[in-house]
Amino acid sequence: MLKKLTTLEQVYAIIQDDPVRPRIPADWRIAHGREVYTLVNEHQNEPQAVICVAYCRDIPTNEQDMNNTGEDVAVFYTVWSYSRGAGRTIVNQVFDHIHTTRPCKRYVTLSPLTEMAERFHTKNGAQLLARHNTAQNFEYKREAPAPESRKAENAQD
Repeated sequence: MLKKLTTLEQVYAIIQDDPVRPRIPADWRIAHGREVYTLVNEHQNEPQAVICVAYCRDIPTNEQDMNNTGEDVAVFYTVWSYSRGAGRTIVNQVFDHIHTTRPCKRYVTLSPLTEMAERFHTKNGAQLLARHNTAQNFEYKREAPAPESRKAENAQD
C-alpha cells in the first residue's frame, strides 16, 4: 500500500535510513512542492521502500536546483528499500499516482554517480539523460497506447 507522509514526525522517523541524501532536512522534504511516500506492508504496517519527490520547473543538475519549484518535472531524488523488489514497486506506483493527480510533463531522477543507481534505473526502464559533476539524471516515460489500442478499448466499454 502506498502511503504519503505528511508530518515531520513521520519523515524524521524514516529519513535516518536514507542512504542517498541523509543531509536533506525533514521539513524541506515535505515543504511546498515536495513529497515523501512509503510502500507499506499492509499486514505489519512496516515500510518496504521510501521515495522522495520534488516538483520543479526544470530538470535539476544538483540538489540546489530542486529549490526551483514548479509543476513540469517530478524529480525522484532519493529511493531506498528494505526488501527486494520494493524499490521498483514504489517507483512505479508513485509514477502512476503522480501521472494521474498532477500536471507533470516529465519524470526524472537526480541520482548519485554510482553504478548501482545506473543499474537500478536502467533495469526499471529509465533512460540516462545526462551526467553532471555530482549527479546524473534518468527519465521514466509511460507511452500512450497506440490509437488502434485505444479504439479497441473504447469498443469494449
